[in-house]
Amino acid sequence: MAVTTAQLSKWKQQKRPITVLTAWDYAIAQLLDEAGLDVILVGDSLAMTALGHETTLPLSLEAMLHHAAAVKRAVKRALVVCDLPFLTYQESEQQAIHTAGRVLKETGVQAVKLEGGNSAIAQTVATLTRIGIPVMGHIGLTPQSVHRLGYRQQGKTSQEAERIYQEALNLSEAGAFALILEHIPTEVASKITAAVSIPTIGIGAGKNCDGQVLVTADLLGLTPKQPPFAKAYLNLREMITEAAENYIEDVKQQQFPQ
Repeated sequence: MAVTTAQLSKWKQQKRPITVLTAWDYAIAQLLDEAGLDVILVGDSLAMTALGHETTLPLSLEAMLHHAAAVKRAVKRALVVCDLPFLTYQESEQQAIHTAGRVLKETGVQAVKLEGGNSAIAQTVATLTRIGIPVMGHIGLTPQSVHRLGYRQQGKTSQEAERIYQEALNLSEAGAFALILEHIPTEVASKITAAVSIPTIGIGAGKNCDGQVLVTADLLGLTPKQPPFAKAYLNLREMITEAAENYIEDVKQQQFPQ
């Protein structure tokens, strides 16, 4: 049975942990879905993992639509959520409606994700939700704000922690169906998780969230330099390099094809 936003809410109530990974193409998405993942996020991290950019900022809406459609074609069970790229929803609510509408219509994904939780973003979430577009929020370390925040942990001071907590409340009240909590102290994430009725999905936010997310390139060991909160379950960089070297040697020695 396909996963829905309502199912995620039920799992929070049941204290059943929610599993989330990112995907950027058909092959990866198909494998993740077959493994039994709950949510597949077509994250704007693909700007770096698949397209070679240094940040998520250069990613275009057209590129995101292309990748999200490929991911969705592979998925049978998981809920597929697509990031809205930088500057495709911040200008106005009308822009956000147009962008989110295109994402759902042209890719078939079930929900969108956007960053931030101030009053303006919360109003945008409320508007999208009101017209039937499910929205996942994202607070704490928000990569689209890298030039203002850097990649440092957020919420370390009482003032920062209170701001992030208020943003969580804003997004929950606005109708977001879930929240990504990125790179914030465990105690801040725990407080938010207890306060909101919607699931929290942590990445570098401790084990007390309702679920966890990783960038799949980090999980597979494809990232040259991993974030401090990531875990590599494989060293695929090394495995792919070794396989390619073995192939090159076999061809040069006329061992392949036999």
